[in-house]
Formats: sequence, structure tokens, C-alpha cells
Amino acid sequence: MSAEGRATREFTGRHMAIIMVAFFGTVISVNVTMAWYAETTWSGLVVSNSYVASQTFDTDTAVREREIARGWRVDTSYLDGRFRLHLRDAAGRPIEGAAVTVTIGHPVNANFDRTFTLSPAGGAYEGATALTAGRWEARVTIDKDGLAPWHRAVRFSVR
Repeated sequence: MSAEGRATREFTGRHMAIIMVAFFGTVISVNVTMAWYAETTWSGLVVSNSYVASQTFDTDTAVREREIARGWRVDTSYLDGRFRLHLRDAAGRPIEGAAVTVTIGHPVNANFDRTFTLSPAGGAYEGATALTAGRWEARVTIDKDGLAPWHRAVRFSVR
């Protein structure tokens, strides 16, 4: 076919209007979708009422200082549906005979939170739970020998 036989189409204002509507329609629909996901997956709140939480700041700080003074350390791992926690004292010896409760949650979606008690398992504490790949946070509470509960938050990744 020769160049003279081809019909050329004229680019009109209507074509430009269609391109503009398609472009901005795509941008706006993506922004609305992302805003909807941001709004429905995480409230952004760490505490429901910051004023009430601030009233116990000094007490909470003193509790944290007493927990640090104990020198306890935790190491966590997750493998094949088992969450494992190693609890050690200041000298590095395993701490046995404690009641260990864990709340595992997704940092940005409270709907995934779950609480369970870990059982002693060969110098550590262990419990079964199913976690998807990603970042998780374990909030550990340990009761031992009538002492005040010991708390720690540990972030970990599941691959």
C-alpha cells in the first residue's frame, strides 16, 4: 500500500478529551483505592485515649525501670507454625517455671492479633500459631514467683 492510499485520521479535541479523562480517571481511582485501604486497615492509634494513658506515665516508667533491673532477656523464633521464646536471666541462664502469655499481632492490623499461653519446652517456651509472611510483634507477659509481671515487645519477621 502506498503512502498516498493511506487514510490519515485527524487528532481532534475529542481525542484529547478522551485521553485527559482516561488519565485523570486512572489517577483518581488509584488514589481512592489506596485511601480506602489506608483507612480500613489501620486506625493509627496506639492508645484509644492519650490523655488517660498520660496519667500513668510516671508509674509506667517506674515499672519499666524495675523490669530492666531484673536483666531478663528474650529471644524469639518462629518456624513451621511454632512460636518459640527463650527467656534468660542476667547471667544468661534459662528461666524456668514461669507463666508466659503472648499476644502476637500485625503492627498495622489489629484484626490479626491473637493471645495464647506458651508451654515449657526444653529450656524455652513454645506455642502453636499460624502466621503469614511479614512483620509481626509479640507482646510478652511473664509471671514468675509472685513478682510483678514482666513485659516486653519483640518484633520479628516471618518469611
